[in-house]
Amino acid sequence: MTETTTATTKAKTAKYIASSFGLPEMPKFEMPNMEMPEAFREMAEKGVAQATDAYEKTKAAAEETTAVIERACTRLVKGTVEYQRGVIEAARDNTNAMLDYARDLIRASSPSQILELSAAHARSRCEVLGAQAQELAALANKAATDAAEPIKAGVTKAFKLA
Repeated sequence: MTETTTATTKAKTAKYIASSFGLPEMPKFEMPNMEMPEAFREMAEKGVAQATDAYEKTKAAAEETTAVIERACTRLVKGTVEYQRGVIEAARDNTNAMLDYARDLIRASSPSQILELSAAHARSRCEVLGAQAQELAALANKAATDAAEPIKAGVTKAFKLA
């Protein structure tokens, strides 16, 4: 009985609201049970298939890009470590040369001997520093080239696929 009363109350309320605003009561329509035409269904299935295909291609491209970046970063880290070793070796060699020079200066017996030692040390260090700079530049160049190789290969592969 409560359901009947509630339904009746809702109907009266709807009539009151409609009449309050000068609106006619809305007719109630039952929606027919219609099936989607085959053409629409096929079109929807094609759309889903195309979206799935595009997703798979995008996913594969993203995974390949991630792999390329990982290879490039791995090579860059390796090159950076080699470069840092070169810097440490150069610093060690320069420190040892400076300590040897300081020992030689302590043993010097005259100002002319100090000048000779200083000139020889300066010539020697200029040559060594030039060679060290070339070695470090070669290591930096190698690190950059090695790190860029996976990226270059990935871009080349992408253009071939496109």
